[in-house]
Amino acid sequence: MKLTVHTRRTGIVAALTLTSILFLAGTVLAATLEDYDSRLSRAIAFLELTQTYLNQSGHSGAQRATSDLDVVREQLPAKETIHFQGRTIAVDNSWLEDELKEYGKSTKAVDRASTVSRITERLKSIQEQVRALQSTATTPGDKDADKGRLAEILRRPEYITHVEPQGNALERLVERLLRWLGKLMPKSKPIQPGSSRFVAQAAQIIVIGICVLAIALLIWRYGPRLVSGRRKKKKKREARIVLGERLEPDQTAADLLAQAEALAREGNLRAAIRKAYIALLCELGDRKILSLAQYKTNRDYLNAVRDKGSLYISMRKLTHKFELHWYGFVPAGEADWDEFRNGYKKIFRSD
Repeated sequence: MKLTVHTRRTGIVAALTLTSILFLAGTVLAATLEDYDSRLSRAIAFLELTQTYLNQSGHSGAQRATSDLDVVREQLPAKETIHFQGRTIAVDNSWLEDELKEYGKSTKAVDRASTVSRITERLKSIQEQVRALQSTATTPGDKDADKGRLAEILRRPEYITHVEPQGNALERLVERLLRWLGKLMPKSKPIQPGSSRFVAQAAQIIVIGICVLAIALLIWRYGPRLVSGRRKKKKKREARIVLGERLEPDQTAADLLAQAEALAREGNLRAAIRKAYIALLCELGDRKILSLAQYKTNRDYLNAVRDKGSLYISMRKLTHKFELHWYGFVPAGEADWDEFRNGYKKIFRSD
């Protein structure tokens, strides 16, 4: 059954591809409204096939989907001219290229499927309007009006790429404040015979002055904070003492591990294990998993990660080896050092 469905889909793709090649050879000479409608149908068909391939798992489905979208791009170029009742109309399909680029940037299948669905719906909407225009063209009418109708359809907001609003946060805040204050301001009414023009103008000036003063006060109060982006001075790190060893402010866990490697090469494996254990604590401190303090022992640090699950289990093994060789004075061999170093790297590789 799977073989039959796959063969059927392959036949459909081959037929559509062959039809597209033959059609593109004809569109070089002319592109009528009927041609444009036919290419819309082909593009929609390929998009629906693309949706099917995206539902399939595996690399082959993604490759077929990309191939179909290339055909859609060929069917509907970004810029082209349509011949309609002796007139020419410029068509802008640049939005489609933007959508296809967005598809190429997506890494998740659900995002790609959403993009394909969005393109399909927009093309179907365009095709409905084009076919409505074709049906009116069968009856006598005004050619200029028909041309204007098609151009208006293709200029609608839903067929134009959306442009994000420009300006920073402060500018947008001021603009919103101005709109809000504009709603609060009383609307000026025509001066009735016998009323005082001076009183009305004075009232408007007072209201405007209050609004300007309020805006100035808000900008003075909150403007610097918005412009600076709430910058905070980074506190300079001081020297730390971990298990009796002083760590310089710029000393990192990588530096300590490198020192441990050097001690191991010299044959001082007991000191290498201690240095690597301090590097472990330093790395966990830099990652805000635990806090370093001069008064804390290795057991205090181990208890600080008791609720961390797998980290606690791995760190408990390394703490036991550290205590065994450093406090217990048990000689350390090459195998002990290799096991400790691999346990250290496994903690941060899994993290």
